Amino acid sequence: MDSLRGMAHITCRFFSEVLRVAVSVEVVLPEAASSAHIGMGPAPVRKTYPVLYLLHGLSDDETIWLRRTAVERYAEPLGLALVCPAVGRSFYQDMACGGKYWTYVSEELPRRCAEFFPLSAAREETFACGFSMGGYGAFRLGLACPERFGAVASLSGVLVLEERAGVRARQPLLAAEEQTGIFGGVKELAGTEADLRHLATLQAAAPGPRARMLQVCGREDFLLPDNRMFRDHLAPLGLDWSYEESEGAHDWAYVDRAVQRVLEWLG
Repeated sequence: MDSLRGMAHITCRFFSEVLRVAVSVEVVLPEAASSAHIGMGPAPVRKTYPVLYLLHGLSDDETIWLRRTAVERYAEPLGLALVCPAVGRSFYQDMACGGKYWTYVSEELPRRCAEFFPLSAAREETFACGFSMGGYGAFRLGLACPERFGAVASLSGVLVLEERAGVRARQPLLAAEEQTGIFGGVKELAGTEADLRHLATLQAAAPGPRARMLQVCGREDFLLPDNRMFRDHLAPLGLDWSYEESEGAHDWAYVDRAVQRVLEWLG
C-alpha cells in the first residue's frame, strides 16, 4: 500500500461517437502529494495507474459513488484511479430504442479515458465494480471482456434479468414500455447475450483468460434471492469467483462498507 497522496477530482465531458451525444464522466486520479498538503506524505508517482470503473444503479448517475460513499478516501492509499460513467436507465445494454450503452461502457469509454488520463491498459490493473444495476454491468464486463478486465465485483447486483425483466419477471424493476425500449419488448432473455448465467456457462467452457469475480449481497436486501440463484448457477462452473453475504440492505450504507471489502479483495 502506498503512502497517503492527494487525489485530483475531474469532471470530464466529451462527445461520444457511440452514443452520438456529449457525456459526463467523474474521474479521480492519484497525484503527487505536496508538502503543503496537510495530512499527506510523499507517495510514488507512476506513469499510469490501475483503474476501477464504478458503475451506478437504475436510479442514479455518474456522481453517486462520490456523493454516497467515501470510495475516494479508500482508494487514495492504493494509488487507484476511479472512473464513474453515466448510463441512465439502460441496464448497460445496446438499447433497442436508445443509446448503445454496452458498446460505450465496454469499448469506447476505456479507450477514450486512456487517451485523456494516465490509466493502465493492463488487464491485471483494470477493474469494475457496480451496485444494483451496476453490479450487472460489472459482471457482464468480466464475463464478456475477460481479456481486458482482470477483476470485477457486484454489490447487491441485479444478476438474473429473468427475475426482474423479461417474460418470467415476478417483481419487475421496469415498466413494460421501458423494457421494450431497452430489450426490444418483454421477452425471453435467457440464453441471450444479456443473460449473465448464459455468459458464465460459455466462459466456463472456453479457453482463455478469466476475470476474478466477487459477488456480495446483504442479508436484508430484496435482491438476496436473485443473488443466491446466481450463486447456485456459478458454484459448479469452476470460475475464479467468490460469494459473500453480510448484514445489510439495498442502500448506500451497505455499499460504503462493501466497497471497502472490494478494495481489500483486489489487493
